[in-house]
Amino acid sequence: MLVFTDPVRTPDPLALALTLPRGTGLVYRTFGAPEALVVARQLAQISKQRGLILLIGADAGLASEVGAQGLHLPERLAHRAPRLRRMGWIITAAAHSGRASRVRGVDAVVVSTVFPSASPSAGKPMGPIVLSNLVRRTRNPVYALGGINNATASRLRRTGIRGLAAVDGIRT
Repeated sequence: MLVFTDPVRTPDPLALALTLPRGTGLVYRTFGAPEALVVARQLAQISKQRGLILLIGADAGLASEVGAQGLHLPERLAHRAPRLRRMGWIITAAAHSGRASRVRGVDAVVVSTVFPSASPSAGKPMGPIVLSNLVRRTRNPVYALGGINNATASRLRRTGIRGLAAVDGIRT
């Protein structure tokens, strides 16, 4: 399972980290927050204590400084994944424009937006058929997000999409 932070929907990523089950991947996206280093250090400590996997969004320097287990790359930086793998990190990358099959050197691809979503970063929803086609064309495990809830996750399960790792934290 991957859980993403953002300043609007998760204003307290430390409190969130304390609620996550062991083995969860927590993607801390700083968006330039001035307190990012302090928060990332605290998240690294919580992650170590609770068995979480901390990935830092788009900031290899911060990931290295706090000893994160990995890095999540936005789509515009996904081309850097093969070089960053040399760090021994878990690498995930976003694929919002249907380019999931072209992403190389990552452990997983995060595809969105699947269903209509209230997220400020959500794009036009692709729906389960387009998602299924993307998953079929990629060799990477795929995490789907955007508008996922129990009902839409159930819809995805019924499609029988193979290779779909999880949807917004709901295991398939």
